[in-house]
Amino acid sequence: MSDTQSLRAWLLTESPTSRRHAKLSALYHGWLSLRSNTMAMIGLLILVALVLIAVLAPWLSPHDPFEQNLGQRLLPLGSEGHVFGTDSLGRDILSRLIYGSRITLYIVALVALIAPVVGLLVGTVSGYVGGWVDTVLMRITDIFLAFPRLVLALAFVAALGAGIENAVIAISLTAWPPYARIARAETLTIRSSDYIAAIKLQGASPLRIITKHIWPLCISSLIVRVTLDMAGIILAAAGLGFLGLGAQPPSPEWGAMISEGRRFILDHWWVATMPGLAIFTVSLAFNLLGDGLRDVLDPKAGD
Repeated sequence: MSDTQSLRAWLLTESPTSRRHAKLSALYHGWLSLRSNTMAMIGLLILVALVLIAVLAPWLSPHDPFEQNLGQRLLPLGSEGHVFGTDSLGRDILSRLIYGSRITLYIVALVALIAPVVGLLVGTVSGYVGGWVDTVLMRITDIFLAFPRLVLALAFVAALGAGIENAVIAISLTAWPPYARIARAETLTIRSSDYIAAIKLQGASPLRIITKHIWPLCISSLIVRVTLDMAGIILAAAGLGFLGLGAQPPSPEWGAMISEGRRFILDHWWVATMPGLAIFTVSLAFNLLGDGLRDVLDPKAGD
């Protein structure tokens, strides 16, 4: 217990002894602030549960998500052996939801790795270099922002072909412009600061200034935006799946499950409702966590 108290005191000190100490202390203060936000913690717990469900899917799933049994098609909620019922081919809906969480996390992870990186690169180069480079990059960004995200994603998927990988690429191509705008705004503020001028006088190259001194200061804003955007990304992926342009049958993607269940929405409502509730729950969790991270990472938002 004394070791725990001493570690806590070490993390809460107002006089860090090293750069590493200062970073760990800042992370711990951020965690304490996030932990005090009940709604953000609910969102975090839901997402942790989603990750665990995806990892443990083979052990948690009561049935094979692809196994068809036409003799048990469209069983209602609470049926023996099928808690969430079955779909039109007799497949267990709960098992398909569990395995579908893997597809959702796969899409979210890839888009979160691609779109913010592209946006950060475009935004920081545009803001730091300025001139005609800034004009060209921002006009390209404006063109992407002029189209509704789902419509633009549909155009890209139509050009690339249906499939989950192409859906990820399409969503990433439509998701990067807001990150570029944020990174550019941050860069315009940072590049005129005194410490950037001092770094220039020391002979630092523009590449080093951007990667070592501007990018780290843009990360916190991008993290908040990424978390808040995850709900939109999930809905875009579900929309593509609903239209048959995302994950292809018999893949248990939640949007495709809703598309299949819409034919039975009046008489067998659970077929479409269960995956719809899954999308709603995960989207809500990302929004709750994003609001909490915004309060932690953006001091002006908490004022």
